[in-house]
Amino acid sequence: MRALVIEEFGRPGEIQEVPRPDAAPDGAVIAVAATGVCRSDWHAWQGHDDGVPLPFVPGHEFAGTVVSVGSGVDRAWLGQRVTTPFVCACGRCDECAAGEQQVCARQEQPGFTHDGSFAEFVAVRYAETNLVALPDAVSFDVAATLGCRYATAWRAVHRRARVVAGERVGVFGCGGLGLSAVIVAAQAGAHVTAVDRSPDALEFARRLGAADADTTMPSELHAALECSGHPALVNAALRSLRRRGRHVQVGLLPDGAHTAMDVVIARELDVMGSHGMPARDYPELLRTLPIDAVASMIARREPLEGAQLALDALGDAAGVTILHP
Repeated sequence: MRALVIEEFGRPGEIQEVPRPDAAPDGAVIAVAATGVCRSDWHAWQGHDDGVPLPFVPGHEFAGTVVSVGSGVDRAWLGQRVTTPFVCACGRCDECAAGEQQVCARQEQPGFTHDGSFAEFVAVRYAETNLVALPDAVSFDVAATLGCRYATAWRAVHRRARVVAGERVGVFGCGGLGLSAVIVAAQAGAHVTAVDRSPDALEFARRLGAADADTTMPSELHAALECSGHPALVNAALRSLRRRGRHVQVGLLPDGAHTAMDVVIARELDVMGSHGMPARDYPELLRTLPIDAVASMIARREPLEGAQLALDALGDAAGVTILHP
């Protein structure tokens, strides 16, 4: 099969012919119809995650059709249109038993622990726990935005920040993750303020439901979601909160990032992390999915040959890029 192979961190990858993956006994192989290009893929390419082996194939948010399954997986999955969370949980550890699959102790992640979806086929582990059947109304392109960006934002807003109608919510950093958070928070009835340095990203945020969008920092927020992983924005988000406000860190931060703990203490802020979303929550997400709004985030569609250029260009323009292997 064709895949983008990274042989050295930070150096451009190349499209190569590599062996098609086989399904593990508990796994499945999916023919990739669409895959998103995400900031987390960029971090893996740059070598910011010490769990990524070389050489590797990036890509962790995708949708496609199941073409093979292992001996321990129901063959009824064959031919089904599916997606998966980027955290493929084992389904058996203590975290999974408690319903917290997104922090599974034995998780696998395509594009990180093994080859990902910048390829014609991708293998996943623990298929019975992680495969999510797609409704006919959800296209492969829309589904390819769900596995990391939209699903992560959905859980950050609903399960971690616990946003309710009428609250003032700030979204800091309006890439694909931040724009998804704008959609979810606005749909929950919040007054959403989007913060980003890019005028194009702010315009995107306005179209997706942000009541305010600016480069200046808001104040007296009930909840703040930092979606970019920039330390300066983390501290700005913390300082934007009212007393006893809630901060959810969603963007990946570099090692050694300084956090404004003075304001955390003085205002008794709740500071939380949010890491993806378990497959068990997808039915609720899919029932409430604003398909048109999510589809409108897709700004570019490229063939697999454009994968490296898409990684290079992350952050240069607003919106989401989808690859079609």
